Amino acid sequence: MTPRLITALSVLLWILSVPLACLSGPVQISAPEVLRLLGVALGLTPDAQAEPVQLLIVSHIRLSRAVLALCCGGGLALAGTALQGVLRNPLADPFILGISAGAACGASLAIALGGSLGLAASFLPGGLIAPAALLGAILALAAALALGYGAGNFGRENVILAGVAVSTFLGALVALIKALNEESVSSIVFWIMGSFQGRGWDSFVLLAIPLLTGMLLVAAHWRELDVLGLGDDQAAQLGMHVGRARLALLFGASCMTAGAVAVACIVGFVGLVVPHVLRLLMGAAHGPLLAASWFTGGALLCWADMLARSLLDGGRELPVGVVTALLGGPCFALLIWRGGNTGKPEP
Repeated sequence: MTPRLITALSVLLWILSVPLACLSGPVQISAPEVLRLLGVALGLTPDAQAEPVQLLIVSHIRLSRAVLALCCGGGLALAGTALQGVLRNPLADPFILGISAGAACGASLAIALGGSLGLAASFLPGGLIAPAALLGAILALAAALALGYGAGNFGRENVILAGVAVSTFLGALVALIKALNEESVSSIVFWIMGSFQGRGWDSFVLLAIPLLTGMLLVAAHWRELDVLGLGDDQAAQLGMHVGRARLALLFGASCMTAGAVAVACIVGFVGLVVPHVLRLLMGAAHGPLLAASWFTGGALLCWADMLARSLLDGGRELPVGVVTALLGGPCFALLIWRGGNTGKPEP
């Protein structure tokens, strides 16, 4: 299939995911009624006969979760595409700079200190946990970039090593928090597994700014991704400031990841598998690859959230991070086993 056809199919799947996601949930609503309520919510049809409870479920619960999943999944896939291009490593993912560990540390502190910080939480949308996760992710990013700045340039080896160091240290802090506050262990573990449960339109306050910032930075430097694939020396000979371009792309990818983590908690494999598969199908040109990654990643996370809501009965939900791991892990292992890519960094 050509890149244009793959992109068109991903756009179609992305669009179809919205009404299908609004069908999924413990409350049974017929498909025609869901479509009619979506029209009411979007202002396309009159609401004279709309049932208030059903309209609330479709427009404020299911539709908001679907849109959040589409945006978070798209952001993670875009971040993975950018990071794999910047670091020239097909195994790079959005959490390579310690962003997930920073978010987990911030959320764990907020959960453990929730009782003493209740007043502050009342002034923040969605409580204190999501803003604390966003702050932790940003601070972890700043630490990794500061450590990765060696010899006046952002070398890809330095960045990877800095991310490993930051992740290890913050992971130890999360373990310490759980050991010192056993009452919060279950909440911390559930948060780390990822979920859209309880998220609504107010969560866009946390997602929109870092997501848009990251998208603009990556979109402004997508051509540099193709040049960086030639190697640092060749890119410099073509007149590119390699360190500056790498910093902008790393910061953009990390901003998108931080916003997604603050809303959806830690969701793995979307930013690793989607760019990897699309690169095998479409080639290494980052223009169409970035576009297809946004739509495919969003659709994947939206469908994973549908499964998380539907597999258990009685209104119970699986963590969406567990679903993406169960889907993405075997898929990625199969790709490596079939020899689609060795997974080794390029020289």
